[in-house]
Amino acid sequence: MIDAAGLRVMRAIAEEGSFTAAALALGYSQPAVSQMVKRLEQRTGTVLVEKVGRSVRLTEAGAVLARHAAPVLAALDAAEEEVAAIAGLRSGRVRLMAFPSSSVTLVPRALAAVRAAHPDLSVQFTEAEPPESLAALRAGDVDLAVAFSYDGSDLGRGEDLEGFVVHPLLDEEVRVALPRDHPLAAKETVSMTDLTDEEWIAGCARCRGHLLTIAHDAGFAPKVAFETEDYVAVQGFVAAGLGVALIPDLIRAATSNPDVSIRPLDPQSRRRIHVVTTDDLLKVPAVAATLEALTVSAQAVDVSVVS
Repeated sequence: MIDAAGLRVMRAIAEEGSFTAAALALGYSQPAVSQMVKRLEQRTGTVLVEKVGRSVRLTEAGAVLARHAAPVLAALDAAEEEVAAIAGLRSGRVRLMAFPSSSVTLVPRALAAVRAAHPDLSVQFTEAEPPESLAALRAGDVDLAVAFSYDGSDLGRGEDLEGFVVHPLLDEEVRVALPRDHPLAAKETVSMTDLTDEEWIAGCARCRGHLLTIAHDAGFAPKVAFETEDYVAVQGFVAAGLGVALIPDLIRAATSNPDVSIRPLDPQSRRRIHVVTTDDLLKVPAVAATLEALTVSAQAVDVSVVS
């Protein structure tokens, strides 16, 4: 195998005309240069340098190596510089996939922090609900996946989590959204059993599954009148008196509708938000920096006010 050190020696011999001068130019000892040439000749199976009086001359094979040394070494130097830039967060790319409601506040705040701290870092962001985001991580299409699960449900929901690192971000309450003039809107806590006859606005597949589960536990099958994954639209439907809906704290903290009252549920319902990656990806500085920014962003989410 021809290595970079051998190529540097061949180029130096071609430029300097002797082992001694080549060693001086490279900062090596003359015996070290001689040994490297011998090793390279053994690897290539041919003579690369011949002595001519007190100087040396490259053979045809040696001249070929010296000629190719410059572009090869330049490419290696460029690669080393790019890797050093990535390791030092002077450049690099991280691919993030997150579910839509997290992109209201959690994700934008994190990406803004990454840009402020590392302006040359490139973050590619796409939206997807789990388990699609976890499947993309498994396929190598993304580096980080922000996903969620409800009480009693598995984060993967059919997607194998083996080999993944699951980092908790936020544990939030899921509440019920009611029209402001609804008879239950004045109650401090609303029981699921009180919502038996209500029509519902449902969201994503996993969110709809959660609604079906907690309604079943309360002894009824919910009547889903409308479906939309847009939580602003959900609150608009509720405000218009078209039904009630489940609203997670992450959305409640980010957007509100004056004609909607949001109340805690009895029994309490919770949603857990995680960021998922792999052990190897965590060693990439850009990925680690983005994960840290997401963690800080989650800690800053204000879920203290109930409307």
